[in-house]
Amino acid sequence: MMPQHSPASSAWQRIRTAWGLPDLAGKGRFVTANLIDSLGNGLVVAFTVVFFVKTTSLSLVAVGTALTIGQLLVLPFPLFIGRLLDKYGPRTVVAAGNWISVAGFIGFLFSHAAWQIVLWQFVVQLGSTAFWMGNSPLTVLVARGVERARWFGFVRAVRNVGVGFGGAASAVALSIGTVAGLRAVMVVNVVTFAVAGWLVITLRGADTSEAAGAGPAELKPAEPKPAVLKPAEPKSAEPEQAAGETTGQPSGGYRTVLKDTRYLRLVATNISFVFASTVITVLLAVYAVDNLDVGAWIVGVFVVLNAVMVALLQTLASRWIEARSPVTVLVLALLFNAAAFVVFGTLLVLPGWAVIAGLLIAMVLYTVAEILSSPPTSELSVVMAPEHLRGRYLGVYQLSWSIGGAVAPALLTALLEGGAALPWVFLTAISVLAVPLVIGLDRRPAVTSEVAPAGGIAPVEQFDGDPVG
Repeated sequence: MMPQHSPASSAWQRIRTAWGLPDLAGKGRFVTANLIDSLGNGLVVAFTVVFFVKTTSLSLVAVGTALTIGQLLVLPFPLFIGRLLDKYGPRTVVAAGNWISVAGFIGFLFSHAAWQIVLWQFVVQLGSTAFWMGNSPLTVLVARGVERARWFGFVRAVRNVGVGFGGAASAVALSIGTVAGLRAVMVVNVVTFAVAGWLVITLRGADTSEAAGAGPAELKPAEPKPAVLKPAEPKSAEPEQAAGETTGQPSGGYRTVLKDTRYLRLVATNISFVFASTVITVLLAVYAVDNLDVGAWIVGVFVVLNAVMVALLQTLASRWIEARSPVTVLVLALLFNAAAFVVFGTLLVLPGWAVIAGLLIAMVLYTVAEILSSPPTSELSVVMAPEHLRGRYLGVYQLSWSIGGAVAPALLTALLEGGAALPWVFLTAISVLAVPLVIGLDRRPAVTSEVAPAGGIAPVEQFDGDPVG
């Protein structure tokens, strides 16, 4: 007897296809955990500085310095988290990241001295780093080898929506202006992040033993036979599995990553995107207000435009991205970024009436680059890594975010101080220079002589994100 499909399910299927959404059935816990983390980040980013200024006797400069030091202390830890990913798998690391952040938020509530802010900011950032390092390989497990670009695009869109709503909620809390209101926001973060950790840790079929079968796009999740194939049979090994893997103990570790020049090219390319990602938070407002004589409210409008475009168009773009090679998409993203930065720079010589139109064009180009770059970089960072060293590879990849994010504010503001056009020349140059780096990148992991851990090629289980009971 043929299964019956209700009109409602057919309508949802049409909507899902039209908007480029992945199949969300059974993935509610994963989606909810990502939404909670994004909401929490939106809340925290928007009001942490004000929280400590209001709840302690420290000056604004002291609070800012303490938060910066706490964040800088996390810089070397991605390499350590990479080892944990290889040992325990992404589900455990993501859940632990949520709960580590919970401890940090609780510490925020009781911080009064600068050293306490440094300590708990370090803890919060450590948890956030663990979450995002584990979330990409966990997304690959959720995708089960299909619709990966859609899943990465969807996670990106959810993050933008969550950060937007979190920022709005923070604005409401700040408008109330009471210490009790600020503390209430922090308590909400404690509770929601604890729930997010529980949602992730209770995902079924998302443990370390699945990792070998989760990555490749070629695996069809509907086929039951891979669950019983023996590791020694060539047909059970995934096309994206590192060649030369055998049972035993892994050796080489980070030495292997540093010898993988193809993966290092991806890391170097991502540094270009990391610098680009800081334009809105570091450069845009001060450049527009001080050098273009544009009102700050106009900058705010363009920032909202960026967030809305990503939220609405990311999944649609992912449908287009999944049918094309990552090299093509990344080259387009780099060229769109370069074009945007050229437009930003030439605004200095345009008459006043043309500056607003130029800002609009530049922001649209910049946002298109952001939309195009996110899914392929996230996907390649996972699937280009040999399975048994995936955590270590992601540790090196995360350094591009950590170091780039730390260096970009100081470098870009110093360039702006030296000349209004200099940061745009620099950003254009690194975008163009990154184009040759992506040529030849694909979804194949490195061929290594390292051996996989015992049982590294595991049976493929059906992923069920919403266990009953």
